[in-house]
Amino acid sequence: MNQKILIIEDNPQNMYMLTYLLESNDYIVLQAFNGLDGIALAKEAKPSAILLDIQLPEMDGYAIARELRKIVELKDMPIIAVTSYAMTGDKEKAFEAGATGYIEKPIDPDIFISQLQEFI
Repeated sequence: MNQKILIIEDNPQNMYMLTYLLESNDYIVLQAFNGLDGIALAKEAKPSAILLDIQLPEMDGYAIARELRKIVELKDMPIIAVTSYAMTGDKEKAFEAGATGYIEKPIDPDIFISQLQEFI
């Protein structure tokens, strides 16, 4: 069975690229363009992993990760922060919020799938 990956990302170009890379590698992709939809979809679909942008409108990725960790059936799900936040302390802040992985933007298409596979 192909693994389902949920992408929570508001930027259409980033969503397109991530979806393309994943589908090209036989992953099933679920898409959410904001945090509330992403949380609802994660509860419903129970994907193998979540790729989570940090810089989102209304509810940032840190808040989304904290909410996902409160859901018992999702507490062990890999959450990979995929973000352009790359300043000192940003990675640690993502982990403190509940992320289990961290991939910096811009995404390198040549190594993205191997980076993802380290976390799932």
